[in-house]
Amino acid sequence: MSRTRSTRPTLFVTGAAAGIGRAVAERFMAAGWFVGLCDIDEAGLDAMQQQWGADRCTSARLDVTSEAGWREALAAFELATGGRLDVLFNNAGIAVTAPFEEAELTRHHRLIDINLKGLVNGCHLAFPLLQRTPGSRVINMCSASALYGQPELATYSATKAAVRSLTEALDIEWRRHGIRVLDVLPLFVNTAMVTNEVSRMKTVSTLGVRLGPEDVAAVVWRLAMSSAQGLPTHSMVGWQTKLFALLSKLSPDFMNRLVTARMAGY
Repeated sequence: MSRTRSTRPTLFVTGAAAGIGRAVAERFMAAGWFVGLCDIDEAGLDAMQQQWGADRCTSARLDVTSEAGWREALAAFELATGGRLDVLFNNAGIAVTAPFEEAELTRHHRLIDINLKGLVNGCHLAFPLLQRTPGSRVINMCSASALYGQPELATYSATKAAVRSLTEALDIEWRRHGIRVLDVLPLFVNTAMVTNEVSRMKTVSTLGVRLGPEDVAAVVWRLAMSSAQGLPTHSMVGWQTKLFALLSKLSPDFMNRLVTARMAGY
C-alpha cells in the first residue's frame, strides 16, 4: 500500500463510463479531485483515462454485483490514494420497462442485483476507507420513482425505494463514524438508459425529459462540498421532482395513486 496519503480529495464512482456517472466524474476531475472510475464498459473507461490522465484518475472494470470485483477495485484505489476516500458515489444501475409479468424473471433478478445488491456491496466494502477519511460521504443514486411505485417500472421503483430506506438508515448509523449517507432523486434524465429503455413509458411522454446528466452532477457536487451538518438526507433534482415530492406528502394516498396511474396511462 502507498505510504503517501493523497493531499487531494478523492471520489469513487460506479457506472462512470457514461451518463450521470461520467458527468459527475468529470465535474470532480475538472475541480482537481482524484477520481476512481469504475464500470463494465472498459472501452469507455479507457477513453476517459486517456482524456484526463493518470494524475487525475484511475480506472477499473467493476461488475458491482461481484464482491471480489469490489475488493479488487477498492484495493487499487486505496493504493493510488494512500487510503483516502472522501466521496463514494453509488451510481451504477439498470432499468426494466415493461408490464411486470411480461419481462423475463432473470431480468428482474439482474436489476435487483445491480441496483440494490451492488449498492450494498459498495457501502459495506468501502466502509473502512470512508471511516479513515474525515468528513467522508456516501451519495447514492436514487430516483423520483422511489416516491411512489411506477407502473411498468415496478422492480426498478422497488429497488430505488430500498435505496432510499438504506440511505436513511445508514445516515443515522454512520454519523457516529463521521460519515454522511445521502441520496439524489431525479425524474427522467437524458441518458442512454432513459432513451433506450425508460422512454417506452407513457409517463415519459407525459412529463418529458427535462434533466441532463450535468443537472445531477451539480447536485452531487453541492452535496460533496457543503457543510455536512446542514445537508438533507434526500435531495430532489429538478422542479418536477420537488413538486411531486411535496404533493406526495400533502396528498392522500388515493390521490397519489390516481395521479400516478393516469400519467402512466392506466
